[in-house]
Amino acid sequence: MDAPNAAPSPIDATAAIKQLGAEYEPYIIEQRRHFHKHPELSLHEFQTTDDIAAQLDAMGIPYDRPLETGLVATLAGTAKDAYNADGTPRRRLLLRADIDALPVLERTNEEFASVNEGVMHACGHDCHIAMMLGALQILSRMTDQLHGEARIVFQPSEENGSGAKMMKKTGVCDGVDGAFAMHIWSEVDAGTISCEPGPRMANTDWFRIDVEGTSCHGAMPQRGADAIIAAAEIVNGLQTIVSRDLSPYEPAVVTVGELHGGTARNVIAGSAYLTGTVRTYSDATHDIMPTLIERICTHTAMALGAEAKLTDYTIANYKVDNDAQASERCRQAIVKVLGEQGVGSYRGTMSGEDFSEYLHEVPGVLAFVGCRNPAIGATWAQHSCYYKVDETVLAKGSMTAAQYAVDFLAE
Repeated sequence: MDAPNAAPSPIDATAAIKQLGAEYEPYIIEQRRHFHKHPELSLHEFQTTDDIAAQLDAMGIPYDRPLETGLVATLAGTAKDAYNADGTPRRRLLLRADIDALPVLERTNEEFASVNEGVMHACGHDCHIAMMLGALQILSRMTDQLHGEARIVFQPSEENGSGAKMMKKTGVCDGVDGAFAMHIWSEVDAGTISCEPGPRMANTDWFRIDVEGTSCHGAMPQRGADAIIAAAEIVNGLQTIVSRDLSPYEPAVVTVGELHGGTARNVIAGSAYLTGTVRTYSDATHDIMPTLIERICTHTAMALGAEAKLTDYTIANYKVDNDAQASERCRQAIVKVLGEQGVGSYRGTMSGEDFSEYLHEVPGVLAFVGCRNPAIGATWAQHSCYYKVDETVLAKGSMTAAQYAVDFLAE
C-alpha cells in the first residue's frame, strides 16, 4: 500500500490527463472556433492577446506581457520538490504556441469563418492557441504532478519570422531546461502525432535581386537592354541550382515569389527586381546558397546586356532540429495518452518555423499534430484559403502537451 503522502504515480497522471482531456474537449474546440473567427496579422494580435489573457485570468494562471502582443504565462508546480530552497524551479519547461494569422481571404464557408476580411488562420495557429489553453486547463487541475515550472509563451508574429527572436530578447529562455511546441499539420493523418528526431522544418532565407537594363521604345528593342527579359531568365536559371548544383539526395527549394518591372506597356523596361525564398536542410547547402544565386544572376544578366545584383540575402530562421531525447520523450507521451496507434510518421517539410530560435538555446521537440481527414474535406494545404482541420484532434494535442510537461518536469 502506498504511503498516505506518496506522490501520485505516472499511471495516475496519465489517467487524469485522459479524463480531463475528454472533459475539456468542447472547451478546446470552442476556443479554436473563437480565435479562427477573429484572426489578426503578425504584430497586430491585440484582441487575440486580450482574449488569451482573459482565459488565463479565468484559470488563475499569472502572466506577463513583455511585448505589445503575445504574453508569457507561468504555471507553478505544487509537488514537494518542485522548487529548490532558493525559490528556483527544479526544472523549467518552455511551451510555445504561436498566435498570428495570414493575409488570406477565407473561402471555407464555415459558420465560424473569419469576420476580418482578408485575414485568416490558414496555418492553424488558432488550433495552437486552443490546444495550449486546453493543456493549461488540464495541468492547472493537477499541479501536484508538476515537479517544476511550466513557462508558456503565446508568441506573436511567427508568420513573418520575427516573433521568436523578439520573445527571446525578453528573456523567455532564461533558466529554461527544454522546449516543446506543436504544429497542426495537413499532411499528417488525423489521430496521429509525428515527433521524429532530426531536421523537421527547413532553414528559411529571403532574397532580393535587382536588375538594371536600358529602357527604350517598345518598338525598338535593339536600342535597349530589357530588364524584364533578364529577370525572367534569372528566374529560370535559379531553378538549375537544385537540379544541377546540388546532389539529388539533398533537399532544397528556391522559389521566386515576386517579379516586378517596367513602367508602361510600350517601354522596354530599364529596371526590374525579384524576391524569393530559399529552403534547405544541410548546413553546407545553406551556406553556399548565396554564392550560387549571385553567380547565376550576375552572369545571366551580363549575357543579355544587363546587370544584376543580389542586393539582399536574409537568414530568417534556422531549421527546426528535434533533439533525439526530447523526441523519444514526446513519442512516449503520445503512446501514453493515445496508444501506439497515435504515433504518426512524417518525413518533414521544407516549410519554416521560428520555433527553431528556442531550439538554438535549449533542446526540445516540435510535434506535428495530424489533421488530415478526407472524409470531412480536411485535405487542403497550409496557407490555403480553403484550409480545414479535423477538430477531433485538438484535445489529443492538448493531452500530449500535458503528458510531455508532466514527464519532463518529473525527470
